[in-house]
Amino acid sequence: MEWKDHNLTSADFSEIRYERKPALGPDGKPVEGLYNVWITINNPQQLNSYTTGAVKEVILGFRRASNDREAVAVVFTGAGDRAFCTGGNTKEYAEYYAGRPGEYRQYMRLFNDMVTAILHCDKPVVCRVNGMRIGGGQEIGMACDFSIAQDMARFGQAGPKHGSAPDGGSTDFLPLFVGVEEAMYSCTVCEPWSAHKAMRLGLLTDIVPALKVDGKFVPNPLVYTDGSTDNYGRLRHGEPKTGADKDAAKALLKKGEVDLTLLDEAVESFCTRLMLTMPNCLSKTIESLRKHKLEHWDRNRETNRQWLGLNMMTEANAGFRAFNEGNKASREVDFVALRQRLARGEPWSEELIQAVHPKNRS
Repeated sequence: MEWKDHNLTSADFSEIRYERKPALGPDGKPVEGLYNVWITINNPQQLNSYTTGAVKEVILGFRRASNDREAVAVVFTGAGDRAFCTGGNTKEYAEYYAGRPGEYRQYMRLFNDMVTAILHCDKPVVCRVNGMRIGGGQEIGMACDFSIAQDMARFGQAGPKHGSAPDGGSTDFLPLFVGVEEAMYSCTVCEPWSAHKAMRLGLLTDIVPALKVDGKFVPNPLVYTDGSTDNYGRLRHGEPKTGADKDAAKALLKKGEVDLTLLDEAVESFCTRLMLTMPNCLSKTIESLRKHKLEHWDRNRETNRQWLGLNMMTEANAGFRAFNEGNKASREVDFVALRQRLARGEPWSEELIQAVHPKNRS
């Protein structure tokens, strides 16, 4: 039988990797004729931030995987062991989109289509969190159906610190995972969560150790994982260590190496569990559960796109340029000076942007 081709177009992938890997049976051996599609953002030098070209390739990759009759599931991940994805490419934002609201509005059409392509995929989507999942990376990660992380990964937002709002999915999705209060804190203050805390709050399906010390895997030493409580009786699981505990953790960290073997095993094992279900019943169940995300996403994405475009004339213009042109010591604008100038009625201008730029701080 000659099958119809339902893909919109063919794609030559250069910024992502698109791979079909044999699905594994319960015995761990490849199953003939069935595959899992791995879509990998391949920009480890820039912490797997996505460029405009990468966004287009992710869209086409998910469309192709969705139409693959032999695919069981899609695994969405990043190259290397430092980051799944840290969001949009700030160099591209700062050097091309800053000050061009119409161009960024068109870019956000592509970004929205990327999120929608994940939410509309006819296959279950597993986010393999191999490292940081920050900003837009957090948003495309939450669009996935499941998330399995190595426990050194961190999760969070960056928008209000760098001139944007997390309106590419986080303001829609995060309250559904962790509740309004925790979502409000994460999206505004932008303090990252450890994988252990993200798991405790309900953001993840599973976590596995990734640090190997003297040949043995150990839990993330930088956070409390022993079920202890602080002086107020609050559970510390997943919270960062301090003082002498932190110093000891850093020493242990230096002795070890990151090994993602357990992560790959966990992802493959979970895909096998998905395979051992009725395919149409699984798809219908996933589609029904996705409706909770889609209800918020479809209601807000277009108005959010408009605002994010206009914001490229003001705070995003200043914030992304500060991040791109600053240094490791300072990549944020002078927030106090900015608020003071705006409170005095100073209009947005290049002079204002330069005045609050980190390179011009006294």
